[in-house]
Amino acid sequence: MKIGRYENPYLTVNWSQAPPAGTPCEPFQLETQDRAVTEGWLWSRGGEDTVVCLMHPRANFARHYLVPELVEAGYAVFCQNSRWLGNDMMLVHEVALLDVAEGVRAMRERFDRVVLCGNSGGGSLYSFYLDQAMATEGERFRDTPAGDPFDLNGFDLPGADAMIYLAAHPGEGHFLLHAIDPSVTDETDPLSCDPALDLFDPANGFVEPPEPSTFDPAFLAGYRAAQRARVERIDAIARARVARRRAARERFAKTRAAADRRTAIATEMMFVYRTDADPRSVDPTLSPSGRDYGSIWGYRPDWFNYGPVGFGRVVSPEAWLSTWSGVSSRAEVAHTGARITLPCLLVGYDGDNSIFPEDQDEIAASLGSQDVTRVDVPGDHYGYPASEGRPAAAAAVVAWLGR
Repeated sequence: MKIGRYENPYLTVNWSQAPPAGTPCEPFQLETQDRAVTEGWLWSRGGEDTVVCLMHPRANFARHYLVPELVEAGYAVFCQNSRWLGNDMMLVHEVALLDVAEGVRAMRERFDRVVLCGNSGGGSLYSFYLDQAMATEGERFRDTPAGDPFDLNGFDLPGADAMIYLAAHPGEGHFLLHAIDPSVTDETDPLSCDPALDLFDPANGFVEPPEPSTFDPAFLAGYRAAQRARVERIDAIARARVARRRAARERFAKTRAAADRRTAIATEMMFVYRTDADPRSVDPTLSPSGRDYGSIWGYRPDWFNYGPVGFGRVVSPEAWLSTWSGVSSRAEVAHTGARITLPCLLVGYDGDNSIFPEDQDEIAASLGSQDVTRVDVPGDHYGYPASEGRPAAAAAVVAWLGR
């Protein structure tokens, strides 16, 4: 049985065909309001009045697969990468909003309408941005989930005109809350395991692939509760590490001792083992859809779960709390959707291995907009097979923009 899902996972969001011949690409290097740098690429043949923006917290969207069809249909496309391209160990979503702001500002200067298209983790990022951009004066967050001061009221966050969710997560923390392995008993030991909570133990209903597994409802209820409990335990570890550094900073301000200075600076990175254990990846009767067996990573979650690849595996305490904690992260559509009253389009792939029907339902129910359109098209999370899913998704976006 094939193990990995994609021949080259680094190219999963890249286009399958180039934009129309002669389409210019203008590179952007944008300095954010906190003096970081974010880069982008504007694909435009000239004369467009609407631009579609694409961005992900860490993935490379420079050649996103929607670009060719949108440009062909008469829309400009701005593909932006965040300051944390390729590495989200330090990713704090509150700070990433300033990257989004510079991209939106640059496009506002050139186009009449700016449409945000949140693909995968970009959906919750853009939703969080719009939530804060549309907040009344003084109502934006003034700190991060770790408690570090970061007053978003002091920054300019330009608004947008519409929002598209394309195979979008309700939140990266939301995703991990459902995929993390609750059988881990020792966060320092990647092999520690409570057999009663082991998804991949035949005693609990697991069957060797490619045969599907079936789990007892009582086991699943306990499993889901244990997932949340593990996230809460990791949150507590993260907050303890943040508190240790903060206390050292306070002591150093008084003592100027070298030991306190070093403790204040040192970041204890967190290793979060085994984050590919969602029961829905091996039991197709849960959240029925057109997906095949396995997770977004591959056809053997029972193997991938123990390997080095996975979401949220190495993070700073601050990044865990802001991005990957399904308990503490604010970047979840369930928290941010109410302020989004813009026209919204939700495009879901019917064979997605990481976005499930109830995720789409939750996004739709969370939005404050009275103009929400939902479309399901064939394909997995990245629109594969590319000859079917991607053109169908692009056609749905083009038709909706045409309104």
